[in-house]
Amino acid sequence: MSAPARVDRLIPNGAREEFLAVDGGRVRLLRSTTSGDGVPMLLIHGGGSDNAAISWNLLFEPLSRDRPVIALDLPGFGYTEGLPITGTAQGMARQADRVLEVLGIERAIVVGVSMGGEVALRFALHHPDSTAAAVAIAPGGLIEVYRNPLAHRIAWLGTTLPDAVLLPLSSVANRFTRSVIRHMVHDIETLPAPVVDEMVREARRPRAGYAYGRYTKAAIGSKRMHNNLLPSVARIAAPTLLFHGSQDSLVDPEGSRAAAKLMSDARLVMVPDCGHWAQIEKHERFCAELAAFLAQHHID
Repeated sequence: MSAPARVDRLIPNGAREEFLAVDGGRVRLLRSTTSGDGVPMLLIHGGGSDNAAISWNLLFEPLSRDRPVIALDLPGFGYTEGLPITGTAQGMARQADRVLEVLGIERAIVVGVSMGGEVALRFALHHPDSTAAAVAIAPGGLIEVYRNPLAHRIAWLGTTLPDAVLLPLSSVANRFTRSVIRHMVHDIETLPAPVVDEMVREARRPRAGYAYGRYTKAAIGSKRMHNNLLPSVARIAAPTLLFHGSQDSLVDPEGSRAAAKLMSDARLVMVPDCGHWAQIEKHERFCAELAAFLAQHHID
């Protein structure tokens, strides 16, 4: 384990950066500097131009008052190096479980946003013994068709382009990151400037967008989504919190509604006047709902 200090990247208040040797690669971790002795919490960021510091920037200090908190950069994102990019959320869940194994953590509260929300749900589904609870914020993977048949077909055609075409296109698209960020929240004023700056840095990394492109390629089929979890969520045994902004324009909140109805131990919180990045835009509400959820299930 090494912990180099870097001034050219965002480190959330209450967190320190470390690198963990895992299966021949290095996983960048953010770990709480102080914490209680409760059940550890693992945070999984979203897709696009995201990493652990972006998604969880405002949450390290409040979440680590009662427990150790760890956030990882998934392979292909942020500063993790030397590990295979699986493309599938199930593969990413396996990698997250492996990180916990190397750290010696037997059970954790697994929290994810967007793509990471799907990873958290699949973690709970496929690694039940490692899951104390699952928390999915605006999770992907809960729809059968993307928007409508025409939009779905267009999205699928985009995933069929070869990497030699997709990577240059991603590079061009990433130049407009500051404009894209406006679609992440309902109220742009809620986004801290350091988070925006870090997202721009993430978008400018070499091969930025490649890992997320692999995820979308695996998720979108020619006629329906390959990663639709709705037929499987009823098998998730761990208590689950679904937290979703009602004004989310990127991931349809109806997916979370449908999942909550199918699950035996799920709590749905639909947040008004809130967009996709609900854990940032309504971070105080999120922390309060999470604390109540954990108390309800006697998870210390």
